[in-house]
Amino acid sequence: MEREPLDFWTFASLARRRLADEFGYERAEVTELLLMLNRASGIVTYDLESTVHRPRGRSWAAFRVLYVLWLAGPIEAKGAAELTGMSRAALSNLLRSLVEDGVVSRERDPEDGRSIRLALTPAGVAEITEAFRAHHDREVDWAGGLTESEQAQLVGLLDKLVAGRTDLDIRRRH
Repeated sequence: MEREPLDFWTFASLARRRLADEFGYERAEVTELLLMLNRASGIVTYDLESTVHRPRGRSWAAFRVLYVLWLAGPIEAKGAAELTGMSRAALSNLLRSLVEDGVVSRERDPEDGRSIRLALTPAGVAEITEAFRAHHDREVDWAGGLTESEQAQLVGLLDKLVAGRTDLDIRRRH
């Protein structure tokens, strides 16, 4: 029996078929779904990082921090960690270089002296504004494979997949 050539994408359908046919998993399509979702997310993230952010001297993680501070405004470090999906330790390590580079300021919160408040500096605003133009252009290119209706439907489906899943005791980075 000749095997089909496998690549990054065809492996997901192979996994579904073998899990169902050979190992008896009745819902093997959910493995295919989540494998494809994970792979698609990884590809898009890597592409954005390698074509937009690395050429500008920033990592994907640094972009996420600058982006959150740009859109959320000054915010406590704990909130920034949550909005970026990073652990507080990872955020703290990354902040060292962003502060040294002069794009982020880190100060005691005037309302709660125990908390650290993060904000973009004017140089940080200029950097993220310029970087996001290129980032958004690339997002538009990626989304161009779907109609606007399909884009909205996918957003709705992803929200439905993830939002409000208190039944799963979901583990998150803190």
